[in-house]
Amino acid sequence: MTNKEGKGSTNYDAVIVGAGFAGMYMLHRLRKLGLNVRVFEAGEGVGGTWYWNRYPGARCDVESLEYQYGFSDDVQRGWTWTERYAAQPEILRYQNYVADKLDLKRDIQFSTRVNSATYDGPSGLWRVETDKGDNVQARFFIMATGCLSAARVPDFDGLEDFKGKWYHTGGWPHEGVDFTGQHVAVIGTGSSGIQSIPIIADQADHVTVFQRTANFTLPAGNRPLKDEEIQETKETLLEKRKFARTTPGGIICFEYNETLLEEMTPEEVQHELESRWTQGGFAFLGAYGDEMATDEANKVAADFAREQMSKRVMKPGLAETLMPNDHPVGTKRLCLDTDYLETLNKPHVDLVNVREHPIERITEKGVLADGTEYDVDAIVFATGFDAMTGAILGVDITGRDGLSLRDKWAAGPRTYLGLGSAGFPNLFFITGPGSPSVLSNMIVSIEQHVDWITDCISRLTNGNIGMIEATPEAEDEWVEHVNEVAGMTLYPQANSWYMGANVPGKPRLFMPYTGGVGIYGEKLDEVAAADYEGFRLGA
Repeated sequence: MTNKEGKGSTNYDAVIVGAGFAGMYMLHRLRKLGLNVRVFEAGEGVGGTWYWNRYPGARCDVESLEYQYGFSDDVQRGWTWTERYAAQPEILRYQNYVADKLDLKRDIQFSTRVNSATYDGPSGLWRVETDKGDNVQARFFIMATGCLSAARVPDFDGLEDFKGKWYHTGGWPHEGVDFTGQHVAVIGTGSSGIQSIPIIADQADHVTVFQRTANFTLPAGNRPLKDEEIQETKETLLEKRKFARTTPGGIICFEYNETLLEEMTPEEVQHELESRWTQGGFAFLGAYGDEMATDEANKVAADFAREQMSKRVMKPGLAETLMPNDHPVGTKRLCLDTDYLETLNKPHVDLVNVREHPIERITEKGVLADGTEYDVDAIVFATGFDAMTGAILGVDITGRDGLSLRDKWAAGPRTYLGLGSAGFPNLFFITGPGSPSVLSNMIVSIEQHVDWITDCISRLTNGNIGMIEATPEAEDEWVEHVNEVAGMTLYPQANSWYMGANVPGKPRLFMPYTGGVGIYGEKLDEVAAADYEGFRLGA
């Protein structure tokens, strides 16, 4: 070590990119191994997705009692959640609480973006360069950049001409925005749009919502947590977390009904759908075993969802536009809302169907769609992210023999287990493409990956093994398996960000692993038990 601040040429055992939930836990585990670790984080503080996404109404869609670390009884007992679904400020406070309790920040370099990482074959080290002039070397290079962290602003003509102010939900001003008295355009009705529109509409004089895709949304049922719920979780979290790793989604607040639709009576089906709709959250997608497997079974749930949504829409003619009819329910991320559909009933809120009235350009005064100009003071882009791969490929990563990861993934991401990619020794992805990731409780998947990576690095270090790299054969087999399992579900039918469909020119393929957290975890254990089968270990 020559320079603790990272300037000049510095050696570390591991460099981690990102200080969200994944990077923080990875840092903690590697420090426990006695390794010298540096984290580079583009933000001014910890938090990752929850550092940047400060838009009005930003809230987790996994229940807060499960959306927390489960590796330390001391850590979890020192924190108390207030709501069923935690809002962004509370989640960020929690992350800072953990970072301070574990003294993580001393090994994190903030306000620093990694530009490039190049593997040097002769030395077996990664050479990492940042936008602050850091040039460091590390044996292990770990991407903890998150699946939803590369915000995407659509390439609309004329945006530079707009005289008002515009914002992206994924990069919201930290001081907040007051829309009082303004006319506001909100472009996008995915989760961030559905969460933010009711709050914006409470402030603004007028809101025009531009909808490209009607989404399934159900009431979140958010509420303050009861003392007995909080206490029960404090007593059982660590044990329940072990069980969560055996479930399909890493979530235990509801059970998946494995009975097939045809094996149930109509009354039983109706009861399952009604009770799960009332419960709120992703329980609705577990009403029966083939809900996400066949069109016939899914249609029953989708029809029920549309019926319930229609009951909340009062404006004449509006319900038809808001009903999702172009994809099976659950194949795009199910949205949980607080008064979203009710907000669209308000007289000062209008909805523009972009499929019928496409946006032509941004003008000085606002948005031009199908010949009509909508004058606004501000534009909010709720247009999501370049998911799964955007943040990874935002770093210029070069592996063995000059192989560029961007070039290798030009036709779509190729990984083994979502953890590594052939041609890139000692490079790890946390919840990378090809793992359950966004189809799961991310905290569970993060801990699953970090624990596996930690055990792997311990094996290499203790065994005096210099390098681990996925083999091309294992990678090909895994990519084929991921595609095969996805093809057994309805997921590929939707033009979703799971498929990269929200980014023009991005290859269309289903990126997460649909086999579930439990089955995936069994595969991870098998690979490790066979001394990392599918990986090549070398000097």
